Amino acid sequence: MPAKTDPLFKISKLVHNDNIINARLDINKASDIFNGHFPGHPVVPGACMLQIVKEVLEKALNTPLLLKKADHLKFMAMIDPGNTQAVDLEVSYKFVEDALNVNAKLSNDTVVCFKFQGSFICEIVTFARSSVHA
Repeated sequence: MPAKTDPLFKISKLVHNDNIINARLDINKASDIFNGHFPGHPVVPGACMLQIVKEVLEKALNTPLLLKKADHLKFMAMIDPGNTQAVDLEVSYKFVEDALNVNAKLSNDTVVCFKFQGSFICEIVTFARSSVHA
């Protein structure tokens, strides 16, 4: 049986209007992720920042997604869970052909910590297409 892990964040607020998502995320400083990143000086890993974008998009759109392309990833400031209890995520998106083009920004008050520009595809559509060709 896999070990239970504490989630990295919890969505405390989610507003979704006109292809724009604004979310307030509470950081869980007790998350197991901080045991190895980095002991004594915990910070939210960059890969987790991208995962946060994906998970909030999935929640807002109510569908599983797969990362198709990451055009630009900018890690601009560290998120220290000891000093930062919550962060804000702003996502704008547009459906283009078979992809969801996304621009996202993760901020700590007035400091931008992470910027992302890329695209996702719907996991269900991808599975359906691949099974048709099988």
